[in-house]
Amino acid sequence: MLRLATLDDVPELRALIEQSVRTLQAGDYSAKQIEGSLGTVFGVDRQLIRDQTYFVIEVAGKIAACGGWSKRKTLFGGDHITAKDDALLDPVTDAARIRAFFVHPDSARQGLGSQMLQACERAAVEAGFHSLELGATLTGEPLYLKHGFEPTQRLEVPLPNGVTLCIIHMTKSLITERILHLA
Repeated sequence: MLRLATLDDVPELRALIEQSVRTLQAGDYSAKQIEGSLGTVFGVDRQLIRDQTYFVIEVAGKIAACGGWSKRKTLFGGDHITAKDDALLDPVTDAARIRAFFVHPDSARQGLGSQMLQACERAAVEAGFHSLELGATLTGEPLYLKHGFEPTQRLEVPLPNGVTLCIIHMTKSLITERILHLA
């Protein structure tokens, strides 16, 4: 079941994000990168929940996946990221942000990320956006490529423990989705 996340979900979301990152991203990032990224680059962003742009998918009464989109400038990161910018984007000139996708390891590769991504794209189109951008992890890049996102650059994000984390900036036009949505 896909639904909007609520602030009551935050404790379960924190646990899901930590388990997802520690398990699914272990093949792409070092233990030091994972530790440095948890709570900053990878973490709950309550602003997405308050904006009602963050989704969860429940399986058997438990949150199995989470992810959302944003009408704000911040590209990635949780509540505690230092470079957070909650200014609103202009749908006519700015790209909506795809944000904070995480899947429980037991539910990986079952289409939950694709289901959430489609819900986010529909919502962004309904909000008047013409394009999307995101900061993909090395682990998440194949999902976004599959759904028509194009990489534009690799970013080395500094972490509090002195290492960096590679994030891939990706973009996608929503013109086709807008036409299909309006039809």
